[in-house]
Amino acid sequence: MIDRTGLAEFLRRRRELLQPEDVGMPRGRRRRTSGLRREEVAVLCNMSTDYYSRLERERGPHPSEQMIASIAQGLHLSLDERDHLFRLAGHRPPVRGTTSEHISPGLLRILDRLDDTPAEIVTELGETLRQTPMGVALTGDTTGFTGPERSIGFRWFTDPATRELYAPQEHEFLTRMFASGLRQVATVRGPGSRAAHYAELLLDRSAEFRRVWEEHEVGVRPHEVKHFVHPEVGALELTCQSLLDPDQSHRLLVYTALPGSESHEKLRLLSVLAPQAVR
Repeated sequence: MIDRTGLAEFLRRRRELLQPEDVGMPRGRRRRTSGLRREEVAVLCNMSTDYYSRLERERGPHPSEQMIASIAQGLHLSLDERDHLFRLAGHRPPVRGTTSEHISPGLLRILDRLDDTPAEIVTELGETLRQTPMGVALTGDTTGFTGPERSIGFRWFTDPATRELYAPQEHEFLTRMFASGLRQVATVRGPGSRAAHYAELLLDRSAEFRRVWEEHEVGVRPHEVKHFVHPEVGALELTCQSLLDPDQSHRLLVYTALPGSESHEKLRLLSVLAPQAVR
């Protein structure tokens, strides 16, 4: 059963503790609110201000699990705080572990400070959970895919458009890398895992995947330097650094160019194409 009073009080307190700079928002002038405004939280949670405001006022409909998950992410809650929020809303908390898509506050804080850099947070299967504006400008919005297509490794073998962003000389290596990575995750997670399911689907749909899968190759690691072919700015040579959240197997990927290089100048041009806000 929903605890409307407890839910409202918890939401208000968490909102008051967050500052705009904590979530990558400008502070602006004449700010009287001690923390975030309700409309700012609503933007972070991808919902209307009216809907969120009613929750803080102990009103409105019973929020769904999807809504609560969105609020938990928008408020940068820890896993313990997220679980508490679910219970206040009358729901069973989601399962923790590698299948969780709740991004840790630490990774979010770093990502929120990278607005001038292409960056993204991905799962162990290459499913994009969050991107910076520059990340969207570089690769397009990859958060909107559903089902197996959320995984870039799956799309690599099923959607030819996925390969257009990468230099042709990298294609064979990336084919081996995606197959090797999927095999490793499927082995670790077991026969009933999402990774194993993706492998079964690809074995049925892609002759190329069957070819490399039969090689049983493992341990093919990503190259540190990536070669992109962007439709607007052309060839880009970017270094990819990653930060791992071991509790949930999420990775923060950050793409940078050597200062003074042609790719560095192209990244500056790409910033003009970046959307103003991506949450």
